[in-house]
Amino acid sequence: MGFGDLKSASGLKVLNEFLSDRSYIEGYVPSQADVAVFDAISTPPSTDLCHALRWYNHIKSYQDQKNSFPGVKKPLGQYGPAGVADTTSTTTPASTSKDDEDDDIDLFGSDEEEDAEAVRLKEERLAAYAAKKAKKPALIAKSSILLDVKPWDDETDMAKLEECVRSIQMDGLVWGQSKLVPVGYGIKKLQIGCVVEDDKVGTDILEEKITAFEDYVQSMDVAAFNKI
Repeated sequence: MGFGDLKSASGLKVLNEFLSDRSYIEGYVPSQADVAVFDAISTPPSTDLCHALRWYNHIKSYQDQKNSFPGVKKPLGQYGPAGVADTTSTTTPASTSKDDEDDDIDLFGSDEEEDAEAVRLKEERLAAYAAKKAKKPALIAKSSILLDVKPWDDETDMAKLEECVRSIQMDGLVWGQSKLVPVGYGIKKLQIGCVVEDDKVGTDILEEKITAFEDYVQSMDVAAFNKI
């Protein structure tokens, strides 16, 4: 197992492929596995490695909370896809006598031949892993959001307000069911659900677009937010 050298482009590419259908290194919440891999990366992944960059920025946002993540941090080589050589090991083999060294040379041939064979096997395994991943559709991270949209007063046309909200069309945004909820003094707020693709639509841009209908909308709040 392992990602290879995470300070190199090849290692980050393996990490990007590994995260193409995962939100985290292990499980469904941030853990010490994410901390171990994050700490091994010297610079943020480039924009073409979108899955690795999305994960990197997400874990970075927990900078002050990483020590509280669940799990036990293991050696870096114990994370990642099978079939990738662990380049993080620093174990030094025990010294041998000259007679033992001579026996090794006689029995196993040249080191160059062994290195070439190891490289060939690694390349074959990486190619097989990449081909396997290419056949899988990329997992799109989505969230279900419930919004509270408040009018100015009890004279606001709530049907028109909802029409304005639903007129917002974006790639990665799907509107759901809605209802009017009393808030007092005859005023009702619009409670409306939607499903968004996390990489395309955020709550900030939703608030900006909804509150732009200032003739009808006083404010917008997020009532509930759940990952799908």
